[in-house]
Amino acid sequence: MPQPITADISDKHKLHGLDHLRALAIIYVFCFHYQFFGHPAWEAGRVSNFGWTGVDLFFVLSGFLIAGQLFNTVSKGKAISVNEFFIKRFFRIIPPYFFVLILYIAFPLAHEWGHLSPLWRYFTFTLNFGLDLRKYGTFSHAWSLCVEEQFYFLLPLIFLLLNYFKAGKRSVYLVAALFIAGFIVRYLNWKYLVAPYLNTDDFNARFNEFVYYPTYNRLDGLLVGVSIAGLFTFYPRVKEWVNRRSYIILGVGIVMLVIAWLACPQQSTYNTVIIGFPLVSLAFGLILAAFVSPANIFYQLKSKVTAQIATWSYSIYLIHKLIIHTTQSLLETAGMDKSSNLAMLVCVVCVVAAALAMRYLIEKPVLKLRNIILGKMKVADRPATEKQLTNL
Repeated sequence: MPQPITADISDKHKLHGLDHLRALAIIYVFCFHYQFFGHPAWEAGRVSNFGWTGVDLFFVLSGFLIAGQLFNTVSKGKAISVNEFFIKRFFRIIPPYFFVLILYIAFPLAHEWGHLSPLWRYFTFTLNFGLDLRKYGTFSHAWSLCVEEQFYFLLPLIFLLLNYFKAGKRSVYLVAALFIAGFIVRYLNWKYLVAPYLNTDDFNARFNEFVYYPTYNRLDGLLVGVSIAGLFTFYPRVKEWVNRRSYIILGVGIVMLVIAWLACPQQSTYNTVIIGFPLVSLAFGLILAAFVSPANIFYQLKSKVTAQIATWSYSIYLIHKLIIHTTQSLLETAGMDKSSNLAMLVCVVCVVAAALAMRYLIEKPVLKLRNIILGKMKVADRPATEKQLTNL
């Protein structure tokens, strides 16, 4: 889910517009998932139902940020360091993820519903394939993190292959082919594996298993993000054109998102499969393009609130279901209505507190360790004479 849920950029190159979008994404995901627990009646409306798109926004952000880093390296004529790339991703993603997984293993009463999937699926990041919610509902939201991890694993390797074969601008055909292939596969899965069960109790579980979770059906957002990063890096005139028209592009993106909201009131519909996924991804792509344009107010607008929420977003995503379930169980034992507004407020506070604890006890220390390791790698890669000068 989770970036993006997991993408990070240095303060030196901070894009404030991305903080606003990341904050929006995690708030929307939280509101969507909260409907599956005790919740106030107002929380389960059309707006919250459309919260499934928060993950798509994370995918667009991930594609843009991660591909943008690699494109930037290539544009400078430098070689992509696969070791550095994977070290950055490992320390950013794995420690918090494993910590939450350990909590789920250690405290069975914290399970939201059903059981944990077999542990090897979490360790191999293959949870999103064949995930049956009728049996394995606990920590099921890790499916989106699996999609991102698979993306992170393949993207630098694809870059190296394209560079080896000197594909250049022809790489755009690969993006287009993947986009079209994903659309076709999604449609076929809907028609043959989901639609025949439309009026049965198995429908929702089959929709998630065969359409919503698999990576090959969810490439739209990632590909849109990658495409924008490529255009902005290698076609400066496109970036300038977008910058001059950022408000028009933002408006078009919002209109497209509203159309998707009207056409796809639920995630598990034919309209969602055919037009929802690509339309939502394109809409968020246009909104992102506007938000990272210097002429746009959202590029310049600094907000401590959205900046903090964006910083906590990965931890919030990982732990929010566990905390909501545990908090509501305790509140119910104490005699409070878990569907009340007060219970929701308490849950929000507890989720933020847990995310803060993870941020300062786990994320920040391991990121410091990551920086030390990367610093030593850069020193080791310097020419011998440069190392000698450094040691003077």
